[in-house]
Amino acid sequence: MQLDYLVEFHKALADPNRLKIVMLLSAGRLSGQEIAQKLGLTPATVTHHMKILRDTLIVKGERDKNTIYFELNKKEFHQRHNALTGRMERISRQSREGSSERGKVIQSFFDEAGRLKRIPSQLKKKLYVLEHLLEGLEVGKPYPEKELSEYIKQFHDDYATIRREFVMNHYMHREGGGGSYVLNPPELWAKIE
Repeated sequence: MQLDYLVEFHKALADPNRLKIVMLLSAGRLSGQEIAQKLGLTPATVTHHMKILRDTLIVKGERDKNTIYFELNKKEFHQRHNALTGRMERISRQSREGSSERGKVIQSFFDEAGRLKRIPSQLKKKLYVLEHLLEGLEVGKPYPEKELSEYIKQFHDDYATIRREFVMNHYMHREGGGGSYVLNPPELWAKIE
């Protein structure tokens, strides 16, 4: 799920013209005509690139009469950029911790297919397991209850208990009446001692 978004994000930035457009828009909003003039491109070429950037949510557009002004969706851009960095850091940490206590807990509670065999009763082990389950989620992104439940089901059938544990241990909080769950920053998580 998140990996597909990262792939599309990096595909969109893999073209030199689109990368130049993103750099231009990082300084402020511009019309398609202004972008074409600054980069020496035809308006049709700019339209093609803007469609790709808008489809990946990197850029947003706003119409003002007959002109569309584009701006960088900085929040989305930074979330996707940081998601890759965070994923790489987690993979690096996991390989370093492979023989550590955390690694041993993960190895003993998950099968070869990555499914959770059972929820640990000891708090420290449970927190290791919960943090491992959270690795595919993004901090700050709202997850509707159904989507979060489907995500958890790929690891364990008792999604309601795990969802509740996420909230009780401050990994996530529930937003408003809509029933969305949001991953808290790691600083708020229950401490493993």
